[in-house]
Amino acid sequence: MNLGPNPAKLGPSPQPTEEKNNKVRLIVGILVGTLVTFIFLFMFSFVLWRRKEKKKKEAEEHEAEESSFEVEMNNKFEKGSGPKRFSYQELAHCTSDFAEAEKLGEGGFGGVYKGFLKDLDTYIAVKRVSKSSKQGMKEYASEVSIISQLRHRNLVQLIGWCHKKGEFLLVYEYMENGSLDSHLFKGKSLLTWGKRYKILHGLASALVYLHEEWEQCVLHRDIKSSNVMLDSNFNAKLGDFGLAKLVDHEKGSQTTVLAGTLGYMAPECLVTGRATKESDVFSFGVVALEIACGRKPIEDKAQENQVRLLEWVWDLLIV
Repeated sequence: MNLGPNPAKLGPSPQPTEEKNNKVRLIVGILVGTLVTFIFLFMFSFVLWRRKEKKKKEAEEHEAEESSFEVEMNNKFEKGSGPKRFSYQELAHCTSDFAEAEKLGEGGFGGVYKGFLKDLDTYIAVKRVSKSSKQGMKEYASEVSIISQLRHRNLVQLIGWCHKKGEFLLVYEYMENGSLDSHLFKGKSLLTWGKRYKILHGLASALVYLHEEWEQCVLHRDIKSSNVMLDSNFNAKLGDFGLAKLVDHEKGSQTTVLAGTLGYMAPECLVTGRATKESDVFSFGVVALEIACGRKPIEDKAQENQVRLLEWVWDLLIV
């Protein structure tokens, strides 16, 4: 009697084999996923660590650079006689923590603030160099090495200095009547012809001292009406020596990168990049024309057909 195929002779059921393969695939998938995740996390952590180390190294280098810079500046200042070292806390206190209400003006590399020193019973102007400005630090160094040695009645007097933990501050005598350009173009007050002559005479006296009377020739390189300050008696005092350079009297010039303010720069400076006593005198002449004519060398919002100050004066001379 045939009862069908013998179960013992049949092959194994395919179901256990499929389940086994599925389990293997699942395990392999988990292992691969875990490995990929581990590699990703490792690479991510490594990148973060490298960035952190790079920032740490840059911070250490910057701190070392600042520390070296501060030591150099300390040595330069301490060689001079006169300027006093102030603490940051002292200057922050006397300017109401560099309050906006005390700001006298804003330059390319930081602000200038009014302060009052109780122990000296006097007002001061504090120039605060922007922490992010490398050029500002260079200008600070230039002022440190030059103006701290100069003494003349028509130069803004440097009273003191401070540099600590990235803060670079210069302390000057306070000029009650502000800058020359604020009177010429911003309506601060009307200057009489007597005052205008007095201002020009004082500025000329400062230039003679810088070019001929000091031990080296000082090329200011940025003479303009906004850098001419006026005291309570309208005596002119030249300031901002951030671009100034020292040269020997016999040499009288220096080839350097282009520096100065358009409208005040001598034409040859734009071509040769050479700063000279004559280029300073050219800038002085532009200021003299501003004082005489009441016009800026280049108007901020000039029309296309508007004649610039020098061209306008030249046209008057040749008519």
